[in-house]
Amino acid sequence: MTLSKIAFLSVHTCPLAAPGQGKSGGMNVHVRQLATALGDMGVEVDIFTKEHIGQSDMIEPISSNVRVIHLHAGGVDVPLEDLFDHLPQFLEEFRRYQNEHGIKYQAIHSHYWMSGWVGQEMVNYLKIPHVVTFHTLARIKMQSRPGERESLKRQDTEKDIMRNADKVIAFSSHERDAMIRLYDAPSDRIALVPCGVDLSRFRPLDQSQARQHLGINGEKVFLYVGRIESLKGVDLLLETTAHLDVSQEVKVLVVGGDDGRGHEVLRLKQRAKELDIDGIVEFVGRVDQDQLPIYYSAADVCVVPSFYESFGLAALESMACGTPVVAYRVGGLPTIIKHGSTGYLKSWRCPEAFANSLEMITSSNSLIESMGQASRERAETMGWDRVAFTLSEHYKYLAREMV
Repeated sequence: MTLSKIAFLSVHTCPLAAPGQGKSGGMNVHVRQLATALGDMGVEVDIFTKEHIGQSDMIEPISSNVRVIHLHAGGVDVPLEDLFDHLPQFLEEFRRYQNEHGIKYQAIHSHYWMSGWVGQEMVNYLKIPHVVTFHTLARIKMQSRPGERESLKRQDTEKDIMRNADKVIAFSSHERDAMIRLYDAPSDRIALVPCGVDLSRFRPLDQSQARQHLGINGEKVFLYVGRIESLKGVDLLLETTAHLDVSQEVKVLVVGGDDGRGHEVLRLKQRAKELDIDGIVEFVGRVDQDQLPIYYSAADVCVVPSFYESFGLAALESMACGTPVVAYRVGGLPTIIKHGSTGYLKSWRCPEAFANSLEMITSSNSLIESMGQASRERAETMGWDRVAFTLSEHYKYLAREMV
């Protein structure tokens, strides 16, 4: 069977949105890069998302064979917590668009639980396979961080989608096992397909030139990249910084934005001041994807202090740039990081332990070099072309089964 046309659903966030701000993050990159890699294979991919502030047109091409289609779902400024109530409108818009243009998709691949609800309703109508990638799951989040709360509506919807989807994609064995344990997901419908990285964009650059570009001198540089929100554990990074030996010059760069209101960034800046580290911690804000390799290459170590990561795209991007990673041993991070080879995985949220690992790596130029080389070699096995090929085989198999 020839795979020719697939629909992606990314209802709540547009793949054209800049990562690191608001609700934009690794999922946006994943959807866009996977669709692009499939497009490079000759597969036409339509990505359906809700209309939003700042979009140019209803239909926006991304690359050869790939386009983003914006549909109505309660208006451009509907808060995420209210979006579920507008999903029937999005579903109706999706049906109308597909009927008016006479498009026949071979499968629908939904990203995130809200998209999964729309996809489930749509495949019942179209009689085609439904593939789902959740990216993050309510019950895993609740287990990972004390005080984390998610609605019963979300939990029940996720469970229903897992029970009915033709294939559920898990990024790691940890995520797969959690789906089975927490949601009673059918194990035979779960496929392990790790995330990928753009190896042409994320590659090692000359560190001295990268630092010169950023105005960094001879400091040891530690880097965080991601959204600024509680689940990402930036507090732990600040506590870790406070335990570093500052007899050597140290610079900590925090790259990313919060929900757009600035409250979390302001809180963290105040915390840095309380810890007397505000002079060495710089909140850079959101950085364009094209500029991220400069930051990764300028850093000695990338720090991923998250309470949970279903995969951990920032870790993989850092490794692709030849920069080792120190991370909390959670979720899919052990799938990427090889402890002692491409960085260190910490089994407990202890600032002293994180600080010791950072200082251990930066105490030896030969260790930085060997870990950096191992990091790049590891990342080279995880390009988007491999991910796209694997998923295309799943799409084709499921489509054949439904003929």
